[in-house]
Amino acid sequence: MRYTELGKTGMKISHLSFGASSLGSVFHETRLNESIEAVEAAIDGGINFIDVSPYYGHYKAETVLGQALKNIPREKYYLSTKVGRYGKDGVNTWDYSAKRVTDSVYESMERLGVDFIDLINVHDIEFQSALPGGLQKVVDETLPALVELRSKGVVGHVGITDLQLQNLKWVVEHSETGTVESVLNFCHYCLNDDALADYVEFFEQNGVGIINASPLSMGLLSQRGVPDWHPAPKPLVDACQKAAEYCREKGYPIEKLAVEYSASSPHIASTLFSSANPDNVRRNIQWANEEPDWQLVEEVKNIIGDQQRVTWANT
Repeated sequence: MRYTELGKTGMKISHLSFGASSLGSVFHETRLNESIEAVEAAIDGGINFIDVSPYYGHYKAETVLGQALKNIPREKYYLSTKVGRYGKDGVNTWDYSAKRVTDSVYESMERLGVDFIDLINVHDIEFQSALPGGLQKVVDETLPALVELRSKGVVGHVGITDLQLQNLKWVVEHSETGTVESVLNFCHYCLNDDALADYVEFFEQNGVGIINASPLSMGLLSQRGVPDWHPAPKPLVDACQKAAEYCREKGYPIEKLAVEYSASSPHIASTLFSSANPDNVRRNIQWANEEPDWQLVEEVKNIIGDQQRVTWANT
């Protein structure tokens, strides 16, 4: 396992990290004992960065993770959680106000059974862009509230997360230097989409650490295929399935290639994946420590690109 400093935080985190969203049964129903074993397998395999959110499973993921962490020495891991996205009784809610995000941090610490959060993130800032105040509210209210908690020693560092790279860039540009210490972006450094690479120089110049999430692009790059809720257009789904079949014929699972590729960039501090299956955790750790077949990487990228163009041409 490689360890790289996340921006200028001083935290040297594993190049593969554990996302606890699966512990909230967000993909399928999970078993408590297996979830706890998955967390322990991650730590045993050298992973030292764990990410979660109150939104995942509407507080379930934090609660389950808190139970798992009871058995793990605090010095073994850095812990990241989020503010801004919530939910209750199956209804999603958003609140990026200073009061709510401050209260949220203390609530998360109680569920997680800790008295310190290493990294606190503003979760999916694109949703605030549709609320009163837009992204400017993140700059003027949300982040200052978290910076105050940082100054009090309640949290160690402050970051932001989003799918939209331009939103992350905008908030960094409009915040005081040193406010945003890291960004977490998902589905943009994987075999079918490496747009994150175009933003690396900007983040590095601003001293902002980079975390990449979802090397399988939320199931696109898997033999099983995407869940019904996946937002990808059908041409992209078809292209990725063709690439998965090509890899299967080569005897090289596309999941393996995807993890190897996403974990290979020296400019990205860590790649985040989620699984409540301890065997999958161990497998991903093994893959992340292997060099990808770069010829196959190019072949898969070409298949996905060519198939998308053919499919679009026929629609």
